[in-house]
Amino acid sequence: MKRMFWLGVGIAAGVALSRKASNTARQATPAGLASNLGDAMRELANAAGAFGAEVRAGMTEREQELHDTVTQRTGVPTRHEETPRGRHAYSADRAVRQARAPRADG
Repeated sequence: MKRMFWLGVGIAAGVALSRKASNTARQATPAGLASNLGDAMRELANAAGAFGAEVRAGMTEREQELHDTVTQRTGVPTRHEETPRGRHAYSADRAVRQARAPRADG
């Protein structure tokens, strides 16, 4: 019985090592190297795309925070939001120029 057990363990180990060796040999061929390189490039492209998406999302969030801060401090809407009179708000450039302009009542 012990001999049958060890024979089975030996066969299983041989099959596992044979598969591992053939897989390693396939990866060492030019086709295997090209496949690995292609996978690495795809992974790099996906990572770069994800990074770009994160940067754009962060920029959009920060831009919204800045618009909210300018609107809160100056009272002049900087986005195309509805004003109390129902008209569209001024553009950001015009709002900044108006905020910096000297007042006539001063």
